[in-house]
Amino acid sequence: MPNDGNETFDMEHLLELAKEKKYRLLKEELVELNEVDIASFIEELDSERTVIVFRMLPKALATEVFAELPVDKQSHIINSITDKELSEIVEELYVDDAVDLVEELPATVVRRVLQNTKPETRKLINQFLNYPENTAGSIMTAEYIGLKKNMTVEQCFAYIRHHAVNSETIYTCYVMDEKRMLDGVVTVKDLLLQPYERQVGDIMDTHVIKAQTTDDQEQVADTMNKYGLLSMPVVDSEDRLVGIITVDDVMEVMEEEATEDFEKMAAMLPSEKPYLKTGVFTLAKNRIPWLLILMLSSTITGGILVKYENAFAAIPLLVSFIPMLMDTGGNSGSQSSTMIIRGMAIGDVEPSDILKVVWKEVRVGVIVGFVLAVVNFIRLMIQYPGNTMICVTVVISLFCTVIVAKTIGCTLPIGAKVLKLDPAIMASPMITTIVDAVSLMVYFNLACHLLDMTV
Repeated sequence: MPNDGNETFDMEHLLELAKEKKYRLLKEELVELNEVDIASFIEELDSERTVIVFRMLPKALATEVFAELPVDKQSHIINSITDKELSEIVEELYVDDAVDLVEELPATVVRRVLQNTKPETRKLINQFLNYPENTAGSIMTAEYIGLKKNMTVEQCFAYIRHHAVNSETIYTCYVMDEKRMLDGVVTVKDLLLQPYERQVGDIMDTHVIKAQTTDDQEQVADTMNKYGLLSMPVVDSEDRLVGIITVDDVMEVMEEEATEDFEKMAAMLPSEKPYLKTGVFTLAKNRIPWLLILMLSSTITGGILVKYENAFAAIPLLVSFIPMLMDTGGNSGSQSSTMIIRGMAIGDVEPSDILKVVWKEVRVGVIVGFVLAVVNFIRLMIQYPGNTMICVTVVISLFCTVIVAKTIGCTLPIGAKVLKLDPAIMASPMITTIVDAVSLMVYFNLACHLLDMTV
């Protein structure tokens, strides 16, 4: 039996066996490994050895390994094996894995895959493909244990034993009526603790947490995380059970959403491929649009500097404090926006909490701004003795900038959410650009008033 992934494996040793063509020894070691580790090993092989190693795996294990391979390896294997082998693999895959395969492979490869599947399997795959992308219906699987209310515990165990091999999970079972309406859920633990003659209808939990096929996948992931579910039933508009979403599907969704948020927060368009498998031109294309927007928006900052050029022409020393003010303001705003974006992502902050959030961030800004202002005032008085009013102007500007930056940083993500936009776009680059302009206006306005300068 493959190990559970806790044991380590010697990648170099396996590669050496493959290089020396000691395939019998290699097979003996591979069948003892977890399918994820085998897939990692196959990723390191060249094209020829990939097919050789894959073909020598037992059929059931080969299917599990295939589901873990990246798209390019899957495509190569499909193009290298017979129609019969391909049919066996696709028929053994769970429906959600088969759907992922069809969605990601090139059209020519997909055509061959569908040609070598049974009509009922092809119909099921096409049905899943019709669900909108990133919805519960698009990530669910149809392999689950469905029971009837009038079944006894003994009948349930017999049914589970018979159908478990084709089910993605058997721990949670779903109770339906003749029209596939979802009546309740029951776990194997519940069944084990009851006498054989008792009926499922008396045991099941009728308060079912479920999802609609059109629900957003991120919302489903949040719900499963909130209630600690291992699987969640998915029903159609008529409340009929059509599939389930398992915890492994949710983990993939959470990883995808987190990656997408990180990319948006760094002012990049999201990419569906891993970094090392994404082309240079694709990476550049994803980064250029936001960089253009931010570059053009920075002209506002330049315009402000031009407007107040008389101020720093009169006192050139004022210019040396601009980078410190802009950096501190940008960093302060980014801290707040990151906290709020994270809070909204996990459901801790809602748009209706905006007044509470602003009040809290203003108080945080006052404390942080005061500490930074005091430290800077001491540093500036030591560094620039005799320029007391300039030092006062800088620290007051710093204090105000921090408060304003914290306020902007917490309100923009909430505003984006209200406008049905992704709050992640209001992260560091965008916040920094806005706060830079605000901090300069605050700084030079204060300088003009406190130092009696004219613009």
